[in-house]
Amino acid sequence: MELPRQLRERVEAMLEGQPLDALKRASARLSSRYRQELRDGSFHISDQLAAQAYLAARLPATYAAIRAAMEMIAEVRPGFEPRQLIDVGAGPGSALWAAADCWPDIEQATMVEASEAIRQTGKSLSEGLEVASTWLDGNLIKALPDIAPADLVTLAYVLDEMEPHQIAASIGKLWALTSDTLLIIEPGTPAGWERILAARDVLLSKGAHIVAPCPHAKDCPIVAPDWCHFSRRVARSKIHRLVKDADVPWEDEKYIFIAASRVPSPLPEARVIAPPQGSGSVIRLKLCREDGSAAEQIYSKRDGAAFKWARRADWGDAREKDSG
Repeated sequence: MELPRQLRERVEAMLEGQPLDALKRASARLSSRYRQELRDGSFHISDQLAAQAYLAARLPATYAAIRAAMEMIAEVRPGFEPRQLIDVGAGPGSALWAAADCWPDIEQATMVEASEAIRQTGKSLSEGLEVASTWLDGNLIKALPDIAPADLVTLAYVLDEMEPHQIAASIGKLWALTSDTLLIIEPGTPAGWERILAARDVLLSKGAHIVAPCPHAKDCPIVAPDWCHFSRRVARSKIHRLVKDADVPWEDEKYIFIAASRVPSPLPEARVIAPPQGSGSVIRLKLCREDGSAAEQIYSKRDGAAFKWARRADWGDAREKDSG
């Protein structure tokens, strides 16, 4: 997956002329903070250089993860066509660009971000979109601005900046702003999965209906040290490779998410929750099923249509009830 051409060109224009060594150092500091999941009250992106480093090193991956999660929502709910977006912890607007790409009918977006440096960067980037966006200073933990509810609300890569005891109240605030669907995305780590499970529990307790990725609303069948997550391959631009000293022209972004709605939706029979194994005449898929179980299933040629589906299936794909 690549950034949309218009976004890629605007990012390249913003980074033009910026010394590479400075970007590398700022990117390394950002990466260290994210890996350590520091919660010291300071902004991860505190100045313009840090904002530019984020554009170079992290924007492609976060965009890809958000866009992939939205794609799963669209597959489950093909009739969902949001018109308004609220994105909390908006960063440079990754969710705005992903939503505009997934649902072109979005008309208005409210972007809430506490860091002025990245908020101004995102505001400048969003001028290239045909979406009326308002960028507001706000903090999910402390105080959010007065915002009217929207049919799509997003929170991407933000729960990892909170203490565990702050998650429930934060999800409650977001759900109150959601007139239809709430999407929450976290890094695809064991800790990220645990935070998504906590958010899922809060949403179910409030009567929310699961949309994706789970094909059920029962307890998660995955048991630690295993964890549920997905992956999206991201194409690296030249500046992306240079900032990360990377030789490979791509990277794999691991992510996990939960999407819930006030409207019930038909859920798939199962979802592939690990990379497929095998080839030729035998395919092994780890599936999370609508009955609340998760296990490996083996498909062979004698399974007919089901085998044909299994050969095409990829990590994250849904198995619909009529797929054989």
